[in-house]
Amino acid sequence: MKKIFFLFLLISFSSFSQEIALLKYSGGGDWYANPTSLPNLIRFCNSNINTRIKTKPSTVEPGNPDLLSYPFVHMTGHGNVVFSDSDIANLRNYLNGGGFLHIDDNYGMDQYIRKEIKKIFPNNNLVEIPASHPIFQKPFPFPNGLPKIHEHDGTRPQAFGIFVENKLVLLYTYECDLGDGWEDAEVHNDPANVRDKALKMGANIINYIFTN
Repeated sequence: MKKIFFLFLLISFSSFSQEIALLKYSGGGDWYANPTSLPNLIRFCNSNINTRIKTKPSTVEPGNPDLLSYPFVHMTGHGNVVFSDSDIANLRNYLNGGGFLHIDDNYGMDQYIRKEIKKIFPNNNLVEIPASHPIFQKPFPFPNGLPKIHEHDGTRPQAFGIFVENKLVLLYTYECDLGDGWEDAEVHNDPANVRDKALKMGANIINYIFTN
């Protein structure tokens, strides 16, 4: 099954049209936050790193078999997250089979999402990803690792990950808020250089998925 899924992802990556998705989860958290962020990231990637991603991202629930159709799934929000047993099994299958989940704490998700990640990978701990990891190296260099986009609690931004067979399959960005930086300029009134950093870091994530 795993080899078949890898082959399926390879075929979809090399096809003319690529597609990514937003995760619609349960628990009451605002999974729909930052509605302009993924479309803007897609446009940036298609213009700057030669991807051919469909301009409108899909929405997928964690227990839906269609989850396995997307090489990249993004998750965000401010509040509670609850994964059912079927959600957990499907997410585990997706991530073990070559999928990639990016969780971006939009401020307030941390206390909830860590428990849910532990349910997916009870034998794996989230580990902080060093600045030397390839996801920070290309196509845009981030020598200090994850950039700081929004202040939140004023602490340093951190990128945590779950690795399967030495490959990063789940990325959790904390105290950073990349998704806010991907949004339309007038939403948060971020300076152009801050939005540029956010979009470039997002492009590095997409590049990592499509080239590893």
